[in-house]
Amino acid sequence: MPESTAFYETANGSKYLTQLCKHFAHKIEVTHDEREGRCVFQGAIGLMKAEDNGLRMTVEAPDAESLERAQSIIEVHLGRFAWREEMGALDWVRAPDAA
Repeated sequence: MPESTAFYETANGSKYLTQLCKHFAHKIEVTHDEREGRCVFQGAIGLMKAEDNGLRMTVEAPDAESLERAQSIIEVHLGRFAWREEMGALDWVRAPDAA
């Protein structure tokens, strides 16, 4: 199953995790607290973890198209919430496919 991870360095990781999860919860299944979140996108799972120095995001999906779609959704919305920080593009690192 394809998986990718990105890390956004910020002092506001917990704040952004909460904002993203509350926003997504209007349309999809979401569980979260101030440190971790799980979002069930169509065809993918997004996992977020607030760390002391940022927000780590992992996407798992059955195929590359679903993976890229969920990455894009997370990235676009994070960019909207983090606009004061001029976020820029995230560097999504794809995990090697399990054989």
